[in-house]
Amino acid sequence: MLTSMTGFGKAEIQFNGKNITIEVKSLNSKQLDLNVKTPMIYRDREYDIRNLLTSKLTRGKVDFYINVDEKKENSALPINAGVFKSYYEQIQKISKDCEISITQEPVFQTILRLPDVLKIEKVEVTDEEWNAVFECINTALEKMLLFRQQEGKALEKDITERVKLIEELLDKIEPFEKQRLETVKNKLQESLKNLGKEIKIDNDRFEQELIYYLEKMDVTEEKVRLRNHCEYFINTVNEDLPVGRKLGFILQEMGREINTLGSKANQADMQKFVVLMKDELEKIKEQSLNIL
Repeated sequence: MLTSMTGFGKAEIQFNGKNITIEVKSLNSKQLDLNVKTPMIYRDREYDIRNLLTSKLTRGKVDFYINVDEKKENSALPINAGVFKSYYEQIQKISKDCEISITQEPVFQTILRLPDVLKIEKVEVTDEEWNAVFECINTALEKMLLFRQQEGKALEKDITERVKLIEELLDKIEPFEKQRLETVKNKLQESLKNLGKEIKIDNDRFEQELIYYLEKMDVTEEKVRLRNHCEYFINTVNEDLPVGRKLGFILQEMGREINTLGSKANQADMQKFVVLMKDELEKIKEQSLNIL
């Protein structure tokens, strides 16, 4: 079963007046690229978060967010009254000494911006709170992984149908292939006749050269290899392991055989089907970039 690298998961909990939201989203990438953003209170736990993400995800560009909304009464920073009063008394003394008039409101706003007026205390996260948050992270991850699996099923259906379509197009080439060889043979014979009776032709040598020429145009080997690659692709899709890179390599081999078919075709109807196969192959390649 295929798994997509595109996914999204979200989970929320409430703990001690905090509304905590976890979001995890991922896109395709050659390697695992983690971007973790957490509030300051959980910054010490970032190592645990990264370990969890690394253990469950192998590839993809992953963005992880924790957002914390607190009640207003909990989120307001306390004012250090002693420091505030000291600043105010100093400002009053300076204004009196310098004979500068001051108004109350601007002074209050100015003092609140001064150092140490607002108490910023480090909040310790309890084990109980972190366990709740960690469980919420796991829930968001499970939702994202489920999303990836659902996307993978859709990808599997699409690319499997396209590979089968390539095989069907390959079948349609065969009648034109035989017709093409007869056409080439007749054209060569007609060209030789037009050279004139004075030119003597060694029929045995002509047959040998014709066979050699037609063998160079024969696409039997390419068709056999392409069918084998298509079969191998379908079998690989059904594996339980991450197969995104492996499928990419198989698609490269399929592309080589289709290109060789096109170069040997030398017939409009065959080339038309080759173009259709190339079109389907490019669509599969585009989809495969998102496969884990």
